[in-house]
Amino acid sequence: MSLNRRQFLQWVSSAPLASPLLLGAPNVFATPASVIEPIEEHRQLKLRSLHTGETANVTYWEQGEYSIDALADIFLLMRDHRENRIAPIDIQLLDQLHSIQQKLSSSKEILLVSGYRSPQTNAKLREAGKGVAKQSLHMSGRAMDFRIPGLNLRQVHKATLASTIGGVGYYGRSGYIHMDTGRKRRWHL
Repeated sequence: MSLNRRQFLQWVSSAPLASPLLLGAPNVFATPASVIEPIEEHRQLKLRSLHTGETANVTYWEQGEYSIDALADIFLLMRDHRENRIAPIDIQLLDQLHSIQQKLSSSKEILLVSGYRSPQTNAKLREAGKGVAKQSLHMSGRAMDFRIPGLNLRQVHKATLASTIGGVGYYGRSGYIHMDTGRKRRWHL
């Protein structure tokens, strides 16, 4: 008998006593229900641009699929507002941001300080002595600077460190967190 994946899963779920033996996993039922994490049905972000005042409150991932329309709204909001240039934003960056919200148990609006930066904007900010990296990941849509109003910045920083695969910068004086999907590194300014 040949089964496809769906048929196999249906068969396994209808034979709970036989399936652990057939699968060679006699301790399947030993896992307490409290250890099993709920399956995520959707990922939502509520963003506001510090510079333009524009907002986006979108479900960008639902039932295993990314929403093109929601991503377009996010890309528009995270554009280089100085040059009015839009670029794709790394999906991992958005997933990390969502993970931060989950760790903080927050549905508060996230204030975007900086998202995508065109090479021209990046060069101007470097010339102005703003401490901007020459090869900033903002130029490839792989970095963002943000804060969550109403939440302690140190608490947001801690959640960001726990949720990020790349770089995390703590800008205490300026009141924001930098996060990117580059190599893992940490800094404070």
